[in-house]
Amino acid sequence: MTSPVHEFDHYQEVLAALADPVLVPLPAAGSGVPGTMAWLRATVARFSSGDAHTRRRALVEADLARLDRAALGAAAASGPDGDTRLLVVRTLARELGLPDPTAVAEAIGIVARSYFGGDDPDADAAVAWLLPRVHPAGTEAHGGPDDGADEVAANRIGLLVQACDATSGLIDRAAGAVRRAADDDRAGYCCSTEALPNEALPTEALPTEILPTEALPTEALLTEVLRYDPPVRVMRRLAVRDTRIAGTDIAEGDLVTLDIAAANRDPEVFPDPGTFDPERTGPPSLTFGSPPRVCPGRDHALALATGILDRAPVDDPADDTPATDDRDPADVVAAMVEHVLALASTWTAWDGRPFPADDRVYTPHKAIRRVTDHLVDHLAELEARLAGEVPQPDHWHASAITTGADLSPFTRQDLDEARSRLTRLAGIWTNRLHTLTPEQLDHSPGAGWTFRQLAFHLVGSAYYADAIGNLTATDTDPGTP
Repeated sequence: MTSPVHEFDHYQEVLAALADPVLVPLPAAGSGVPGTMAWLRATVARFSSGDAHTRRRALVEADLARLDRAALGAAAASGPDGDTRLLVVRTLARELGLPDPTAVAEAIGIVARSYFGGDDPDADAAVAWLLPRVHPAGTEAHGGPDDGADEVAANRIGLLVQACDATSGLIDRAAGAVRRAADDDRAGYCCSTEALPNEALPTEALPTEILPTEALPTEALLTEVLRYDPPVRVMRRLAVRDTRIAGTDIAEGDLVTLDIAAANRDPEVFPDPGTFDPERTGPPSLTFGSPPRVCPGRDHALALATGILDRAPVDDPADDTPATDDRDPADVVAAMVEHVLALASTWTAWDGRPFPADDRVYTPHKAIRRVTDHLVDHLAELEARLAGEVPQPDHWHASAITTGADLSPFTRQDLDEARSRLTRLAGIWTNRLHTLTPEQLDHSPGAGWTFRQLAFHLVGSAYYADAIGNLTATDTDPGTP
């Protein structure tokens, strides 16, 4: 028999649920031998409760206590450019003293795809590779003489995984807010809402007004992003004993869903909740949880985010030439598509509510549509320029509308279709780019960016998928366990 599910979306209700020790995160299913995803889930604080959670959380706190927050922010500010997720994890791994932080960050990105469920041989292999590299000094991985060393290593991996998803999501959302301010030089910025079918989305769910952000401290910006557009939107809990929340009786075994995004916009707590206002005062958002499981890495996440956001001024909108590096441009496109499909693999859990992002809203179908359009648009441009023709301007409605089809459920069949479509498009891009000479890549015919720059520009297509995020990960507490 299916357990009853209780939903709470008001600030005080969610706060009470988070404070109730009877309501615990959903435990990991099963266990496994050290070096597998099943073992990792069964060993980290994130999926634990009771004495196991207390012990494992202490391991995470001990790792965090070794980090100087100012040094962490400075390291993030001085690090190389690149994918935000890799940059966050690489910085954290380096400050923890782990060997080969770049390789560690890449492996953590693979683990993060399956951290909240599902089987993935690549993720198992990544955990097995990580385990000896994150083990405490002087101990052996899985089978060594120190019985607690594997638990230390597992929670160190968990710390890096949570930073990979939640901290990078916070940075991306904050960067979007800064871009909005940079793109508009008016005193205020009123977002245009999209053309939605009647009754498609409650008015209060749409962004309304964005106040200027340019002169405000980065931490104030991040604090408001955590309220207005949290990287973790929903938390789920399991009742281990009978309890009562906001007048609702909850029996042992019942499930509880906490809508963090809605609670953070509760008009009884946050005046004018649809306005993005970094100068806002009042109670904190619930994005980092609340005692007894408040995120211990809150300050570290903010230090990383502040360092990355403060490292350089916002790009001049008039100079949006894509930055390139020594990577194969075909690999850059393929990696973007792989990232999108990894997120899309979790979207069959979508509950039908669109996600606000910047001044638009997105759904799984809309994200796939926009990534596909972007790949097709620039592929058509490349082919036209190679043929000596002037590229036809695109006439996509793009993100300016949300269609009825965009609002449809995202099923397993839709995922299969998306995977086939985007994988083939990535293959076409790979084959075409590999036929081009270095001269054609860097001194391309026709007007516009070089073909190498076009390929790197396509990395931005991941924005649409990131607006939806990992819908399995949305069941989690942000930051660290």
